[in-house]
Amino acid sequence: MKYKIQQDDHVRSGFTLIELMVVIVILGILVSFIGPRFMSQPDSAKVTKAKIQIESISTALKMYKLDNGFYPTTDQGLQALIQPPDSGRIPQKWRKGGYLEKSSIPKDPWGSEFVFISPGTHGDFDLISYGADSVPGGEEFDKDISSWDVE
Repeated sequence: MKYKIQQDDHVRSGFTLIELMVVIVILGILVSFIGPRFMSQPDSAKVTKAKIQIESISTALKMYKLDNGFYPTTDQGLQALIQPPDSGRIPQKWRKGGYLEKSSIPKDPWGSEFVFISPGTHGDFDLISYGADSVPGGEEFDKDISSWDVE
């Protein structure tokens, strides 16, 4: 409720302290319900990005195999996609310029290295991001994102 005070031919209007407190409480309630929804958006975007990165790296690995007849080993790692391996099984038809657009192996959205295992237990190779917590297992945004779940 607005009130008016008249002093020396001047009229001032404003809100009472109770009205201001009610508005602050209502805003607090709204933030407590709506805030968590917006806070989880960056995390779900990172999960989506990790899935896209896994698909991209998987495609590069498949191109490597198409050219050379085999996948890089776990010891050669994903580094074999950006420079020819010098140990283990050496590819004879390694593509000049490598198999990834950039000349570096991307990290997952949380800044950790992807785990590459070849031969894999779920296919020819396993490619894994351990999620936000960077350790195996977990739930929600800490859950592992793997090549066999993405495809």
